[in-house]
Amino acid sequence: MHLKLKRTPGIYLAGFMGSGKSTVGRLLADRLGWEFVDLDTEIEVAHQTRIFEIFDRHGEAEFRRIESEALVQHLRRVERGQPHVIALGGGAFVQPDNFEKITSHGIAVWIDCPFEQIQARIAEEGLDRPNARDPKKLHELYDSRRAGYAKADFRVDGSLAPEAVVAEIVALPLWK
Repeated sequence: MHLKLKRTPGIYLAGFMGSGKSTVGRLLADRLGWEFVDLDTEIEVAHQTRIFEIFDRHGEAEFRRIESEALVQHLRRVERGQPHVIALGGGAFVQPDNFEKITSHGIAVWIDCPFEQIQARIAEEGLDRPNARDPKKLHELYDSRRAGYAKADFRVDGSLAPEAVVAEIVALPLWK
């Protein structure tokens, strides 16, 4: 097993909204016998409101502050040796402070999914995602975040079925 993962057993799934982080994360955590955390869902439960409502009422800066606080709570558990698979929100990994915290507390895996497939998944889910309301801005955001996601320790193909993405993660050299 990768030395960093032995010291801080955290797998952080990064990628754009709709790339499958939550679905893959649940399956991966179940396969590993680790705890699973969906950071966005946890924020919604804690604040008793949807992510888009936090964006609308308080702005993105406040949401990012809340998101960082939620992340730090789980980093503390990982530091204590509690293995976690954490599905990050689409923008969490590309925030410089979060990036530093994540990369010093485990392994980041980028679930890289083609834009067209993300668009289809978002439309299929019918969810109101704050950064997905304008298709042109959505594509610009997708393009702008790719360089940040590319800083992850590993990249897997998010266009595959969730079970196949989990198989790719389990096959990564970090387990040897």
